[in-house]
Amino acid sequence: MKQTLIPCVLMRGGTSKAACFLASDLPEAGPQRDRVLLAVMGSPDPRQIDGIGGADPLTSKVAIISPSTRPDADIDYLFAQVNVHQAVVDYGQNCGNILAAVAPFAIEKGLIRAQGDITRVRIFMINTGQIAVAQFATPDGTVEYQGETQIDGVPGFGAEQILQFEDIAGSSCGSLLPTGEARNRFDGIEVTCIDNGMPVVILRAEDVGCTGQETREQLESNAELKARLESIRLQAGPLMNLGDVTKRTVPKMTLIAPPANGGALSTRTFIPHRCHASIGVLGAVSVATACLIPGSVTQGIAQITDTRQQRLAVEHPSGEFSVMLTRDEAGKVTQSGLIRTARLLFDGRVAIPGSL
Repeated sequence: MKQTLIPCVLMRGGTSKAACFLASDLPEAGPQRDRVLLAVMGSPDPRQIDGIGGADPLTSKVAIISPSTRPDADIDYLFAQVNVHQAVVDYGQNCGNILAAVAPFAIEKGLIRAQGDITRVRIFMINTGQIAVAQFATPDGTVEYQGETQIDGVPGFGAEQILQFEDIAGSSCGSLLPTGEARNRFDGIEVTCIDNGMPVVILRAEDVGCTGQETREQLESNAELKARLESIRLQAGPLMNLGDVTKRTVPKMTLIAPPANGGALSTRTFIPHRCHASIGVLGAVSVATACLIPGSVTQGIAQITDTRQQRLAVEHPSGEFSVMLTRDEAGKVTQSGLIRTARLLFDGRVAIPGSL
């Protein structure tokens, strides 16, 4: 039986990679589409040898894009996290890294036109029902990928893209602090459960016998630590309005420690069972926001100021991620922004078994 060829664009967005599709080139939402995406990535298989996935959660991602019919958006973006080890496709979260690839993809595929030297694209994030605005260079009506901006976790330099978010608090959980408290306790460990674009459970590294400066490999090999984190995650999930999270990739688990390189704080994040090489975009936004919440577990650790506009450098295993936060007079975070880069890697057709 002949293979089925599907138009596909492989793009790097921030520190992740995704197979990007026009929604019209895929089956409607449901089991059939999930089977297609699993076949595209080669899941489940730890090497994803029979697909284009990179055997890591950061490279087993999908973006599904379509023109928007909303008056406040130009395009719609649905993110899918394809599990490497299980036949599971999770739509329950956003991905801010892949968000950086969405607007350039839309121009590459003719969904929208460049607006001049600088283009602003309003993106409706279907997963959480919110709007993000991407701003990037489009000289001569085409996307500029080369530039002088460097982000930790990506070699070389690229063109700057500014992503801005408003009203993303409670994007998946319904409220910024879904448990109603700045601190909770599970298995005797204090945590802060927060969702400002990504559900995250934050806990002090020292409370679980770590320094917060361990390498990714050291944490990956610590079976006892991973078991403790999973126990806390499974208890926190229902209280964060996420239900049973046994087979879900949220909430993320983030260990925090004092900064080592002049940032706001140091982090080590699990997504949820493997240690992240850096930190997710929206995960960084949630962690940075927690630094500004009185009573959170970041108190006494995070280095912050009293100014209404702050740039917080969230340190991670491969560098730092800067988040720009704006607070109102009451101290509530009202806007967040960040800088990413993206690059077109491959434009063609991906093959899946014809039997699908």
